[in-house]
Amino acid sequence: METLRAKQIYESKDTFAVHLEGDSVWIENVDEANGMATVTVGNNPVNTKTVSVDRLKEAKE
Repeated sequence: METLRAKQIYESKDTFAVHLEGDSVWIENVDEANGMATVTVGNNPVNTKTVSVDRLKEAKE
């Protein structure tokens, strides 16, 4: 995924399916300058990771 798309998903009122290596994630923050995103894996709020946005995949409906 590109940084701009991750930022659009993060700022959107709509819900988008995003995956990190097969796991469903919520984007919590996007660091545009460094191309990184902080995500919550699944529904567990303590399971957060900061990863390169190019590791994120948007699920196509």
